[in-house]
Amino acid sequence: MPVTTISWSDEKIRIIDQTQLPLNLVYFDIADVPTLCEAIVKLRVRGAPAIGIAAAFGVYLGIKETPEYLEKEKLFTVINTVVLTLKKTRPTAVNLAWALDQMLETAQNNSDKSPLEIKSALLVKALQMYEDDREINRRLAEHGASLIPQNAQIITHCNTGALATVDYGTALGSIFLAHSKGKKVHVWVDETRPLLQGARLNMWELQNEGVDCTLICDNTAAFVMQRNKIDLCIVGADRIAANGDTANKIGTFSLAVIAKYHNVPFYIAAPMSSFDQSLASGAEIPIEERSGDEVVQGFGQRIAPENSHVYSPAFDVTPNELITAIITDKGIIKPPFNQNILFAFSRI
Repeated sequence: MPVTTISWSDEKIRIIDQTQLPLNLVYFDIADVPTLCEAIVKLRVRGAPAIGIAAAFGVYLGIKETPEYLEKEKLFTVINTVVLTLKKTRPTAVNLAWALDQMLETAQNNSDKSPLEIKSALLVKALQMYEDDREINRRLAEHGASLIPQNAQIITHCNTGALATVDYGTALGSIFLAHSKGKKVHVWVDETRPLLQGARLNMWELQNEGVDCTLICDNTAAFVMQRNKIDLCIVGADRIAANGDTANKIGTFSLAVIAKYHNVPFYIAAPMSSFDQSLASGAEIPIEERSGDEVVQGFGQRIAPENSHVYSPAFDVTPNELITAIITDKGIIKPPFNQNILFAFSRI
Protein backbone atom coordinates (compact mmCIF):
# COMPACT_ATOMS: atom_id res chain seq x y z
CA MET A 1 0.00 0.00 0.00
CA PRO A 2 1.14 3.60 -0.52
CA VAL A 3 3.03 5.28 2.31
CA THR A 4 1.47 7.12 5.21
CA THR A 5 2.64 10.72 4.94
CA ILE A 6 1.36 12.03 8.26
CA SER A 7 0.77 10.38 11.61
CA TRP A 8 -0.02 11.55 15.14
CA SER A 9 1.85 10.03 18.05
CA ASP A 10 3.13 11.15 21.47
CA GLU A 11 1.57 14.61 21.04
CA LYS A 12 3.59 15.19 17.86
CA ILE A 13 2.98 15.27 14.14
CA ARG A 14 5.28 12.84 12.34
CA ILE A 15 5.80 13.47 8.64
CA ILE A 16 7.97 12.12 5.88
CA ASP A 17 10.46 14.90 5.15
CA GLN A 18 9.84 15.20 1.43
CA THR A 19 12.90 17.38 0.88
CA GLN A 20 15.00 14.25 1.56
CA LEU A 21 13.33 12.09 -1.09
CA PRO A 22 14.08 10.08 -3.16
CA LEU A 23 17.54 9.42 -1.76
CA ASN A 24 16.56 9.10 1.90
CA LEU A 25 13.33 8.18 3.68
CA VAL A 26 13.52 10.43 6.74
CA TYR A 27 10.78 11.00 9.30
CA PHE A 28 10.49 14.43 10.90
CA ASP A 29 8.72 15.13 14.19
CA ILE A 30 6.85 18.39 14.76
CA ALA A 31 5.98 19.47 18.30
CA ASP A 32 5.20 23.17 17.91
CA VAL A 33 3.71 25.70 15.50
CA PRO A 34 6.96 27.42 14.39
CA THR A 35 8.41 24.05 13.36
CA LEU A 36 5.21 23.21 11.49
CA CYS A 37 5.24 26.57 9.68
CA GLU A 38 8.85 25.97 8.62
CA ALA A 39 7.96 22.46 7.42
CA ILE A 40 5.08 23.79 5.28
CA VAL A 41 7.03 26.71 3.80
CA LYS A 42 10.11 24.57 3.08
CA LEU A 43 7.91 21.82 1.56
CA ARG A 44 8.90 19.16 4.05
CA VAL A 45 5.16 18.50 3.99
CA ARG A 46 3.32 19.51 0.83
CA GLY A 47 0.20 18.71 -1.17
CA ALA A 48 -3.03 20.55 -0.44
CA PRO A 49 -4.79 17.80 1.57
CA ALA A 50 -1.66 16.93 3.56
CA ILE A 51 -1.02 20.56 4.47
CA GLY A 52 -4.61 20.91 5.64
CA ILE A 53 -4.46 17.93 7.97
CA ALA A 54 -1.05 18.94 9.32
CA ALA A 55 -2.40 22.41 10.05
CA ALA A 56 -5.41 20.95 11.87
CA PHE A 57 -3.05 19.18 14.28
CA GLY A 58 -1.07 22.42 14.40
CA VAL A 59 -3.97 24.24 16.04
CA TYR A 60 -3.92 21.73 18.87
CA LEU A 61 -0.13 21.98 19.14
CA GLY A 62 -0.49 25.74 19.45
CA ILE A 63 -2.69 25.56 22.55
CA LYS A 64 -1.88 22.27 24.24
CA GLU A 65 0.60 23.88 26.67
CA THR A 66 -1.67 26.77 27.65
CA PRO A 67 -2.57 26.68 31.38
CA GLU A 68 -5.86 25.05 32.30
CA TYR A 69 -6.80 28.15 34.30
CA LEU A 70 -6.26 30.48 31.32
CA GLU A 71 -9.21 32.78 30.75
CA LYS A 72 -11.34 31.60 27.87
CA GLU A 73 -11.05 34.92 26.06
CA LYS A 74 -7.26 34.64 26.12
CA LEU A 75 -7.44 31.01 24.96
CA PHE A 76 -9.44 32.07 21.91
CA THR A 77 -6.91 34.82 21.24
CA VAL A 78 -4.20 32.15 21.12
CA ILE A 79 -6.33 29.94 18.86
CA ASN A 80 -7.00 32.79 16.43
CA THR A 81 -3.33 33.74 16.35
CA VAL A 82 -2.31 30.17 15.56
CA VAL A 83 -4.91 29.91 12.80
CA LEU A 84 -3.81 33.18 11.18
CA THR A 85 -0.13 32.22 11.44
CA LEU A 86 -0.70 28.89 9.72
CA LYS A 87 -2.94 30.39 7.02
CA LYS A 88 -0.10 32.67 5.92
CA THR A 89 2.31 29.82 5.20
CA ARG A 90 0.89 28.97 1.74
CA PRO A 91 -1.92 31.12 0.29
CA THR A 92 -3.02 29.18 -2.80
CA ALA A 93 -4.05 25.77 -1.46
CA VAL A 94 -7.58 26.20 -0.13
CA ASN A 95 -7.45 22.97 1.91
CA LEU A 96 -5.20 24.77 4.39
CA ALA A 97 -7.74 27.51 5.10
CA TRP A 98 -10.60 25.00 4.96
CA ALA A 99 -9.05 22.78 7.63
CA LEU A 100 -8.15 25.71 9.87
CA ASP A 101 -11.69 27.12 9.58
CA GLN A 102 -13.03 23.70 10.60
CA MET A 103 -10.85 23.79 13.70
CA LEU A 104 -11.90 27.34 14.54
CA GLU A 105 -15.56 26.40 14.17
CA THR A 106 -15.01 23.43 16.49
CA ALA A 107 -13.51 25.71 19.13
CA GLN A 108 -16.40 28.14 18.81
CA ASN A 109 -18.96 25.33 19.04
CA ASN A 110 -17.37 24.30 22.35
CA SER A 111 -16.93 27.82 23.73
CA ASP A 112 -19.25 27.08 26.65
CA LYS A 113 -16.90 24.34 27.90
CA SER A 114 -13.71 24.48 29.94
CA PRO A 115 -10.32 25.17 28.30
CA LEU A 116 -9.35 21.53 28.87
CA GLU A 117 -12.52 20.35 27.11
CA ILE A 118 -11.92 22.76 24.23
CA LYS A 119 -8.41 21.37 23.76
CA SER A 120 -9.78 17.83 23.79
CA ALA A 121 -12.46 18.73 21.25
CA LEU A 122 -9.84 20.20 18.90
CA LEU A 123 -7.67 17.10 19.04
CA VAL A 124 -10.70 14.88 18.41
CA LYS A 125 -11.61 17.04 15.41
CA ALA A 126 -8.10 16.86 13.95
CA LEU A 127 -8.05 13.07 14.35
CA GLN A 128 -11.47 12.84 12.70
CA MET A 129 -10.29 14.95 9.75
CA TYR A 130 -7.24 12.69 9.49
CA GLU A 131 -9.38 9.55 9.23
CA ASP A 132 -11.83 11.29 6.90
CA ASP A 133 -9.01 12.14 4.51
CA ARG A 134 -8.06 8.48 4.24
CA GLU A 135 -11.62 7.53 3.33
CA ILE A 136 -12.02 10.49 0.96
CA ASN A 137 -8.88 9.49 -0.95
CA ARG A 138 -10.11 5.96 -1.47
CA ARG A 139 -13.56 7.05 -2.65
CA LEU A 140 -11.96 9.51 -5.05
CA ALA A 141 -9.60 6.82 -6.34
CA GLU A 142 -12.54 4.53 -7.11
CA HIS A 143 -14.08 7.21 -9.34
CA GLY A 144 -10.74 8.05 -10.93
CA ALA A 145 -9.82 4.44 -11.63
CA SER A 146 -13.10 3.97 -13.51
CA LEU A 147 -11.85 6.46 -16.15
CA ILE A 148 -8.56 4.62 -16.73
CA PRO A 149 -8.80 2.03 -19.52
CA GLN A 150 -6.81 -1.17 -19.83
CA ASN A 151 -3.32 -0.58 -21.28
CA ALA A 152 -3.63 3.14 -20.53
CA GLN A 153 -0.91 5.62 -21.39
CA ILE A 154 -1.16 8.45 -18.84
CA ILE A 155 0.61 11.78 -18.35
CA THR A 156 0.63 13.46 -14.95
CA HIS A 157 2.19 16.59 -13.44
CA CYS A 158 3.46 17.23 -9.91
CA ASN A 159 2.97 14.83 -7.03
CA THR A 160 -0.57 13.71 -6.19
CA GLY A 161 0.09 10.43 -4.45
CA ALA A 162 0.20 9.41 -0.83
CA LEU A 163 2.83 12.07 -0.18
CA ALA A 164 0.33 14.82 -1.02
CA THR A 165 -2.37 13.52 1.33
CA VAL A 166 -2.61 11.53 4.55
CA ASP A 167 -2.10 8.44 2.42
CA TYR A 168 -3.03 6.92 -0.95
CA GLY A 169 -3.47 10.14 -2.93
CA THR A 170 -5.75 11.73 -5.52
CA ALA A 171 -4.58 11.58 -9.16
CA LEU A 172 -1.86 9.03 -8.44
CA GLY A 173 -4.24 7.29 -6.04
CA SER A 174 -6.55 6.67 -9.00
CA ILE A 175 -3.63 5.17 -10.91
CA PHE A 176 -2.58 3.05 -7.93
CA LEU A 177 -6.09 1.62 -7.64
CA ALA A 178 -6.39 0.91 -11.36
CA HIS A 179 -3.05 -0.90 -11.18
CA SER A 180 -4.10 -2.90 -8.11
CA LYS A 181 -7.24 -4.00 -9.97
CA GLY A 182 -5.13 -5.53 -12.70
CA LYS A 183 -5.22 -2.76 -15.30
CA LYS A 184 -1.97 -2.41 -17.17
CA VAL A 185 -0.95 1.25 -17.14
CA HIS A 186 2.09 3.27 -18.10
CA VAL A 187 2.66 6.72 -16.62
CA TRP A 188 4.66 9.48 -18.28
CA VAL A 189 5.91 11.58 -15.37
CA ASP A 190 6.56 15.29 -15.88
CA GLU A 191 9.65 16.21 -13.85
CA THR A 192 7.79 19.32 -12.56
CA ARG A 193 10.24 22.20 -12.41
CA PRO A 194 11.66 23.87 -10.45
CA LEU A 195 11.59 21.53 -7.42
CA LEU A 196 11.08 18.29 -9.36
CA GLN A 197 8.15 16.84 -7.43
CA GLY A 198 7.49 14.55 -10.38
CA ALA A 199 11.05 13.29 -10.69
CA ARG A 200 11.71 13.01 -6.96
CA LEU A 201 8.32 12.04 -5.56
CA ASN A 202 6.08 10.60 -8.30
CA MET A 203 8.79 8.29 -9.62
CA TRP A 204 9.54 7.15 -6.06
CA GLU A 205 5.89 6.38 -5.33
CA LEU A 206 5.15 4.75 -8.69
CA GLN A 207 8.22 2.53 -8.45
CA ASN A 208 7.28 1.54 -4.90
CA GLU A 209 3.88 0.45 -6.19
CA GLY A 210 5.32 -1.41 -9.16
CA VAL A 211 3.63 0.86 -11.72
CA ASP A 212 5.37 1.14 -15.10
CA CYS A 213 6.59 4.73 -15.46
CA THR A 214 8.89 6.94 -17.52
CA LEU A 215 10.31 10.29 -16.44
CA ILE A 216 10.20 13.16 -18.96
CA CYS A 217 11.22 16.81 -18.84
CA ASP A 218 8.23 19.13 -18.64
CA ASN A 219 8.91 20.43 -22.15
CA THR A 220 8.75 16.88 -23.56
CA ALA A 221 5.02 16.33 -22.92
CA ALA A 222 3.89 17.77 -26.27
CA PHE A 223 6.28 15.53 -28.18
CA VAL A 224 5.14 12.48 -26.21
CA MET A 225 1.50 13.27 -27.07
CA GLN A 226 2.42 13.80 -30.71
CA ARG A 227 4.31 10.50 -31.04
CA ASN A 228 2.37 8.23 -28.68
CA LYS A 229 -1.27 7.35 -28.14
CA ILE A 230 -1.92 9.05 -24.80
CA ASP A 231 -5.24 8.06 -23.24
CA LEU A 232 -5.50 10.76 -20.58
CA CYS A 233 -3.83 13.41 -18.46
CA ILE A 234 -4.68 13.43 -14.75
CA VAL A 235 -3.46 16.02 -12.26
CA GLY A 236 -4.41 17.34 -8.84
CA ALA A 237 -5.64 20.72 -7.64
CA ASP A 238 -4.82 23.21 -4.91
CA ARG A 239 -7.95 25.33 -5.37
CA ILE A 240 -10.95 25.08 -7.70
CA ALA A 241 -13.16 28.13 -8.29
CA ALA A 242 -16.95 27.96 -8.54
CA ASN A 243 -16.77 27.83 -12.34
CA GLY A 244 -14.25 24.98 -12.40
CA ASP A 245 -11.12 27.03 -13.11
CA THR A 246 -8.34 25.18 -11.31
CA ALA A 247 -5.09 26.25 -9.66
CA ASN A 248 -2.43 23.58 -9.62
CA LYS A 249 1.35 23.33 -9.77
CA ILE A 250 2.95 25.66 -12.31
CA GLY A 251 3.03 23.92 -15.69
CA THR A 252 -0.44 22.39 -15.40
CA PHE A 253 -1.99 25.05 -17.66
CA SER A 254 0.62 24.31 -20.36
CA LEU A 255 -0.13 20.59 -20.14
CA ALA A 256 -3.86 21.25 -20.46
CA VAL A 257 -3.33 23.35 -23.61
CA ILE A 258 -1.20 20.61 -25.15
CA ALA A 259 -3.80 17.97 -24.23
CA LYS A 260 -6.58 20.01 -25.84
CA TYR A 261 -4.58 20.30 -29.07
CA HIS A 262 -4.04 16.53 -29.17
CA ASN A 263 -7.62 15.65 -28.13
CA VAL A 264 -6.41 13.97 -24.94
CA PRO A 265 -8.88 14.01 -22.01
CA PHE A 266 -7.64 16.25 -19.19
CA TYR A 267 -8.84 15.32 -15.70
CA ILE A 268 -8.53 17.09 -12.37
CA ALA A 269 -8.59 14.84 -9.27
CA ALA A 270 -9.32 16.59 -5.97
CA PRO A 271 -11.49 16.23 -2.86
CA MET A 272 -14.53 18.47 -2.40
CA SER A 273 -12.51 20.44 0.17
CA SER A 274 -10.41 21.80 -2.72
CA PHE A 275 -13.36 23.80 -4.08
CA ASP A 276 -13.66 27.46 -3.15
CA GLN A 277 -17.19 28.53 -3.98
CA SER A 278 -16.49 32.05 -2.75
CA LEU A 279 -14.42 32.65 -5.90
CA ALA A 280 -16.35 33.05 -9.14
CA SER A 281 -13.37 32.23 -11.36
CA GLY A 282 -9.70 31.41 -11.37
CA ALA A 283 -8.83 35.07 -11.83
CA GLU A 284 -9.55 35.53 -8.12
CA ILE A 285 -7.29 32.71 -6.89
CA PRO A 286 -4.23 34.05 -5.03
CA ILE A 287 -1.04 32.72 -6.58
CA GLU A 288 1.94 32.07 -4.33
CA GLU A 289 5.30 33.29 -5.59
CA ARG A 290 8.40 31.54 -4.30
CA SER A 291 12.04 32.46 -3.98
CA GLY A 292 14.04 32.72 -7.17
CA ASP A 293 16.73 30.67 -5.45
CA GLU A 294 14.59 27.59 -6.04
CA VAL A 295 14.97 28.20 -9.78
CA VAL A 296 18.62 29.20 -10.04
CA GLN A 297 20.11 26.98 -7.33
CA GLY A 298 17.31 24.76 -6.05
CA PHE A 299 19.55 21.77 -5.40
CA GLY A 300 22.82 23.48 -4.54
CA GLN A 301 24.21 23.96 -8.04
CA ARG A 302 23.81 27.45 -9.48
CA ILE A 303 22.48 27.31 -13.06
CA ALA A 304 22.14 31.03 -13.83
CA PRO A 305 24.40 34.07 -13.39
CA GLU A 306 24.45 35.94 -10.10
CA ASN A 307 21.83 38.69 -9.82
CA SER A 308 19.54 37.08 -12.41
CA HIS A 309 15.97 38.32 -12.14
CA VAL A 310 13.59 35.40 -11.57
CA TYR A 311 9.81 35.09 -11.68
CA SER A 312 8.71 31.93 -9.88
CA PRO A 313 4.95 31.46 -9.37
CA ALA A 314 4.28 28.17 -7.60
CA PHE A 315 0.93 27.64 -9.37
CA ASP A 316 -0.97 28.51 -12.52
CA VAL A 317 -4.68 28.45 -13.33
CA THR A 318 -6.20 26.12 -15.92
CA PRO A 319 -9.41 27.55 -17.45
CA ASN A 320 -12.45 25.31 -17.14
CA GLU A 321 -12.87 24.94 -20.91
CA LEU A 322 -9.66 22.87 -21.00
CA ILE A 323 -10.89 20.44 -18.32
CA THR A 324 -12.73 17.28 -19.37
CA ALA A 325 -14.00 16.45 -15.86
CA ILE A 326 -13.20 16.89 -12.18
CA ILE A 327 -12.87 13.65 -10.20
CA THR A 328 -13.96 14.04 -6.57
CA ASP A 329 -14.77 11.87 -3.59
CA LYS A 330 -18.47 12.56 -4.34
CA GLY A 331 -18.30 11.52 -7.97
CA ILE A 332 -17.19 12.82 -11.36
CA ILE A 333 -18.23 16.39 -12.19
CA LYS A 334 -18.55 17.17 -15.88
CA PRO A 335 -19.29 20.43 -17.75
CA PRO A 336 -21.14 22.72 -17.45
CA PHE A 337 -19.11 23.21 -14.27
CA ASN A 338 -20.96 26.25 -12.90
CA GLN A 339 -24.14 24.20 -12.72
CA ASN A 340 -22.75 20.79 -11.86
CA ILE A 341 -20.40 21.95 -9.09
CA LEU A 342 -23.39 23.55 -7.35
CA PHE A 343 -25.33 20.32 -7.81
CA ALA A 344 -22.47 18.29 -6.30
CA PHE A 345 -22.45 20.49 -3.20
CA SER A 346 -26.22 20.27 -2.88
CA ARG A 347 -25.86 16.51 -2.37
CA ILE A 348 -23.33 16.78 0.48
